[in-house]
Amino acid sequence: MGETSYMAQELNSQPETWREAARIGAAEGPLPKAGERVAVVGCGTSWFMAQSYAALREGAGQGVTDPFAASEAFLGADRAYDAVVAITRSGTTTEVLRVLDAVKGRIPTVTILGDPETPAVELSDETLALPFADEKSVVQTRFATTALTLLRAHLGEDVSRAVSDAQEALAAPVEQEWVDAEQFSFLGTGWTFGLANEAALKMREASQSWTESYPAMEYRHGPIAIAAPGRVTWLFGPAPEGLEDDVARTGARFVRHVRDPLADLVLVQRVALARARARGLDPDNPRSLTRSVMLDAAAAS
Repeated sequence: MGETSYMAQELNSQPETWREAARIGAAEGPLPKAGERVAVVGCGTSWFMAQSYAALREGAGQGVTDPFAASEAFLGADRAYDAVVAITRSGTTTEVLRVLDAVKGRIPTVTILGDPETPAVELSDETLALPFADEKSVVQTRFATTALTLLRAHLGEDVSRAVSDAQEALAAPVEQEWVDAEQFSFLGTGWTFGLANEAALKMREASQSWTESYPAMEYRHGPIAIAAPGRVTWLFGPAPEGLEDDVARTGARFVRHVRDPLADLVLVQRVALARARARGLDPDNPRSLTRSVMLDAAAAS
C-alpha cells in the first residue's frame, strides 16, 4: 500500500481544510448562540467530536451542552434543549437520521455534514456543509477534525496555532517504537477526552490495534494495570501531577506533546496509517466497516 491511499491524502490536507473551517465558523451562521441549552449527537468518530465540542462549549461559559451517541440520545421535553447539533460525514447514518426525524418541529436542528446531497439535509432545519473536507476513505480523518475546528472557531477560539501545529505534526517523525508497540492507551482531560476516544478508534479501524481510552485521572483507577514494556500511554493535553512517573514505573512509554491537542491527533492518524502499512492492511477499506452505517427496517427494529 503506497502513499496514494485516500487516508494519506486526506489526513495530509488538514491544515488547508482547517483554515477554511475557521473562516466559516467565525462568520455568522446557524450554530447555537451563547446561553442556549444544546444536545450534540453523532455516531463513532462524530460522537467523539461531539464530546470535545460539548466540553469546549461549557468550558467557554456558553451554556449546557450534552453529547450523545445518536442511538442513546435523551431528548425529551423535560431536558428543555433549545437546539440539537448533529455531526455526520455521510448524511446517511441511520441513527442520526432518526434523531433528526424524532425532534423535527419540536427542537431546532443544525447538521454539520460532508455530503450536502443526502437525507440529513431534508430532515434538518439548518445545515453546514463541508464538502471540501469530505472523504473517500472509510476511516475518517479530516472531516472530523475540520468539523471540530469549525466549532472551535464558532466558540471564539483563535485556531491559527492549531493549524500551524498540524503542519508541524505532519512533518514530525513517526517513531518505530510506536509502529511496533503492542498496545496503546490514550488519555485526555476535558475536551481532549473526546480526542483520546477518537485516537483509540483510529488505531482500531486502520490497523486492528489493541487500544483503549480513558479520562486521564481515571487511568490510575485500574487501567494502568495493562501498562508494560512495549506498550504506549499517550496523553492529549495537560498531564496530571505524577502520572508520567507512574507510567514510567510500569516500563511503558509515556508520550505527550506540547502542540495543540487536535494537531497531536493528526500525528496519531499518521501512526495508525504506518501501523496499517506495516501489517499489510488497507485503511481505506478496513475489515467489517463501511463509510456509513445504514440499517434496514428489520435490523433497526
